[in-house]
Amino acid sequence: MTAVSATSVDIPTPDGVADAYFTHPDDNAAHPAVLLYMDAFGLRPHLNGMADRLASSGYTVVVPNVFYRHGRTPVVELPEFIDPGQRPEIFETIGPIMQDLTPERAVRDAGAYLEWLSTRPEAANGPIGVTGYCMGAALSLRTAAAYPDRIAAAAGFHGGGLATDAPDSPHLFAEHITAELYFGHADQDHALPPEQIDRLNRALTEAGVRYRAEVYEGAAHGYTQADTASYDQEAAERHWTELLALFDRTLKNTA
Repeated sequence: MTAVSATSVDIPTPDGVADAYFTHPDDNAAHPAVLLYMDAFGLRPHLNGMADRLASSGYTVVVPNVFYRHGRTPVVELPEFIDPGQRPEIFETIGPIMQDLTPERAVRDAGAYLEWLSTRPEAANGPIGVTGYCMGAALSLRTAAAYPDRIAAAAGFHGGGLATDAPDSPHLFAEHITAELYFGHADQDHALPPEQIDRLNRALTEAGVRYRAEVYEGAAHGYTQADTASYDQEAAERHWTELLALFDRTLKNTA
C-alpha cells in the first residue's frame, strides 16, 4: 500500500460550492481519478478512510458532500457508531435532504465534480471511475449514463432505488452507458428488492452494457460501512476485491 496525502477541498458547482475530501498517493505523480459517492450519512472519518484505502492502491479520489446545498460537513450530526434502528430520528432528518437531491441536480453536480478532477495535476488524463454506496450507488449509475465519454467504470454497493417505477429511475438510462459496471447488492435489502435487481439486470442486458451484478448473501444494506450496525467484514472485503479489480482493468490499463 502506498502512503497517501489528503485534504479538504471546495468544488464550485452551478448551484454553489461543495466541500469534499480529496486523497491521492503521496508520490507527486498523476493517478487515475475516482469519484466516490457517499452514503446518506455523509462525509465522516470512516468514509474518508475508505477513500484513503482506495488512494493507497494507486488512485486519486474525491468524495464530495452531495448534500452541500444544506450546509458544509457535517450536514447532520451523527453518533460515533450509527444504528438507525436505535435512532430513528436520524433518517427523519436525513430523508428530506435526500429527497432534495433531485436527479437533475445530481447529474448537474456530477459534471462539476468531473470538471474539477480534470483540472487537478494529481489526476491522470484518461477515463474516470465512479463508485457509490447506498444512495451513492444510484448516483454512480446516473453519472455513468450522463457522462459516458468520461466514465470507464462504475460500481455500486448495497444501493437502493436503482430500478423503481419512477419515470426517472436510474435504470431507464442504461442505453447511454459505455462504462463497465459492477454491483454488489445486499441480501434481503429493503431498498432494493429482488424485483428491482431483475429489472436492473434486464435493462443493462438489453442495452448491451458490460456488467456483473452479485447478491452478497447474508449481507445487510450498508454492509461496507464499519461505523454502522449494518457492517459485515467479509462482505466489505469482498467489495474491495471486486472494486479494485474493476478499476485496475478499466483505468490503470488505459491511463
